[in-house]
Amino acid sequence: MLAVVMIPVRNMPTMISGNGNVSGFGTSLLVQPSNMMEGQLHPLESESEIGRMRDDELDSTTKSGSENHEAASGDDQNPRPNKKKRYHRHTQHQIEEMEAFFKECPHPDDKQRKELGRELGLEPLQVKFWFQNKRTQMKTQHERHENTQLRTENEKLRADNMRYREALSTASCPNCGGPTAVGQMSFDEHHLRLENARLREEIDRISAIAAKYVGKPVVSYPLLSSPMTPRPFEFGAQPGTGDMYGAGDLLRSISSPSEADKPIIIELAVAAMEELVRMAQMGEPLWMTSLDGTTYVLNEEEYIRTFPRGIGPKPTGFKCEASRETAVVIMNHINLVEILMDVNQWSTVFSGIVSKASTLDVLSTGIAGNYNGALQVMATEFQVPSPLVPTRESYYVRYCKQHAEGTWAVVDVSLDNIRPSPTARCRRRPSGCLIQEMPNGYSKVTWVEHVEVDDSGVHSLYKQLVSTGHAFGAQRWIATLDRQCERLASVMATNVPTGDVGVITNQDGRKSMLKLAERMVMSFCAGVSASTAHTWTTLSGTGADDVRVMTRKSVDDPGRPPGIVLSAATSFWLPVSPKRVFDFLRDENSRSEWDILSNGGVVQEMAHIANGRDTGNCVSLLRVNSANSSQSNMLILQESCTDPTASFVIYAPVDIVAMNVVLNGGDPDYVALLPSGFAILPDGSTITAATSSAGGGIDTDAAGSSGGSLLTVAFQILVDSVPTAKLSLGSVATVNNLIACTVERIKASLSCENA
Repeated sequence: MLAVVMIPVRNMPTMISGNGNVSGFGTSLLVQPSNMMEGQLHPLESESEIGRMRDDELDSTTKSGSENHEAASGDDQNPRPNKKKRYHRHTQHQIEEMEAFFKECPHPDDKQRKELGRELGLEPLQVKFWFQNKRTQMKTQHERHENTQLRTENEKLRADNMRYREALSTASCPNCGGPTAVGQMSFDEHHLRLENARLREEIDRISAIAAKYVGKPVVSYPLLSSPMTPRPFEFGAQPGTGDMYGAGDLLRSISSPSEADKPIIIELAVAAMEELVRMAQMGEPLWMTSLDGTTYVLNEEEYIRTFPRGIGPKPTGFKCEASRETAVVIMNHINLVEILMDVNQWSTVFSGIVSKASTLDVLSTGIAGNYNGALQVMATEFQVPSPLVPTRESYYVRYCKQHAEGTWAVVDVSLDNIRPSPTARCRRRPSGCLIQEMPNGYSKVTWVEHVEVDDSGVHSLYKQLVSTGHAFGAQRWIATLDRQCERLASVMATNVPTGDVGVITNQDGRKSMLKLAERMVMSFCAGVSASTAHTWTTLSGTGADDVRVMTRKSVDDPGRPPGIVLSAATSFWLPVSPKRVFDFLRDENSRSEWDILSNGGVVQEMAHIANGRDTGNCVSLLRVNSANSSQSNMLILQESCTDPTASFVIYAPVDIVAMNVVLNGGDPDYVALLPSGFAILPDGSTITAATSSAGGGIDTDAAGSSGGSLLTVAFQILVDSVPTAKLSLGSVATVNNLIACTVERIKASLSCENA
């Protein structure tokens, strides 16, 4: 049992003391564990404990690909410094089996390593070391191959340069046959002619290379770029890009394209634009209607016949995900194009799908003062809001073009051909949207999402949702866009009804509160996925009941309280429709059934801002009237949002004084937030049968059920107000107990409701 006490937020106290007591939730709550069970967890005495396990693993890379140290026994437990360690050499059979497994899966998980070790008579740690060493070996071979190609290209360019010099020195006049004199023409004209000849030669050379290599595997494309120092991956306007968040291996190695890359990137973008427009407009036999008539399925054989060139064949072990969806959204087509071409706006609007995004280079800003012809080289990490689904990293070019008056298209296509990477697990074939102007400020959007991906790392709970394409597909992009367009329209609304109690009519106050809620949602989404930047550590439970935690330091961030923040998350399945789960969690009247930290108090809605057709799309300010009269009342900022593909209920305790400033139109950037909440997704079993209700939310199908739900629960807790403090075992145990109790309460309440 947990004994819980609440305290005022604005004092910003330490949340969990050294003995493991939580003295606050987010920014305003206090949790005191009682009768804490011993021996549940492995000790984590400091923040570095979690990272030390990775350091120990990296030490193993000094071993050879087929050798591992064998632990000594007996008197060897305390070896002398100069005593040599014994080695264990793998048998030829063991090496062959692991080589074969490596070709299929170079990154086995714990379960696969245990199974493989059991088959080969090896310890899981030996298998782990062997795979680490093998990946290092493959990376070294790849880099050596790259260096050879670059050296060859450099020699070729040097020979071309010498040939041009000789040709210029022996050039003759085409009219008289005599030697040419540079002085007979202006210096600028001479320079332009030389530049023109060089560009023509370069275009011919690149066209020949493209014609030669298109259609071959990705790894066979030549590296046209010169060696460059990789530029760090710069995030867009995403929250939480501090200590806990960094770039993955793939994104960290990406730099801006070289001058030699740019012509082939342009050629690839133009071809991708043509393919996208055709895929958005074509019907059968390219797109086949699904059995229930609600979605389109790509005919892969017809696709290959229709678009034979493309970016090469599908890599071995990759799966194709292709989808198309159309909707009419409440946004002007020009504004929509601007959002898609501005990486900060784009990553904000799609924060539930985009965990990190950066524009690495701008090849063209467009013409006539708009984005027509704009070309951007980008790197992005796409996510599902759960630690059980690996994110998808992609390096691609984005091209925007106006096709007719009121008709625009924005297309993405991967640049893996130019920068092959052995760690790339996702390729974007031409994907994007066709936007057509509609009357009264609306736009018709046709979205095409076409990727090839290795999804072997997805947890079994989410396999069906991901394999059907609904986790990352066009339906999710369109549903998110439609909901966000409604949200943006509500910000600009001036005809707000004044009759309802609690409706905020102050225009500046509405904007400030919605901006604060937007930051809260972005912070939640950026910290809950299985990003390559996150280091999740499993604490307890088995399988789907695992609780995963990670820590970060908050320093000099006005939007977060300073100190050590502990994030805890878990995902699990519920035999209840997503709509019922969403309605239960967002309703303040049922909050006491699951919210341990409200301490049995009555939760009352003080103010709200409706931001969509569905009544569930709303930003609310809640007050918890505690049963303990000696305790100050607390406020909770909450945003609930839903669409046919995903729903969120995200909240954070807020300071009363700070919220008064926000409601009067003050700057919300200085309000400290630590968001917690829920992400609710369909389980994929009957997602195609789930239909959008008149309000745009998730509804049940004709049978009265839209399948089960995949629920992710996540908390962010300030465990110490000093950023350099150590993380105690008590802090981790308390947060683990908090999230476990919350999950059990939700399961119990919904099971009773479902009975």
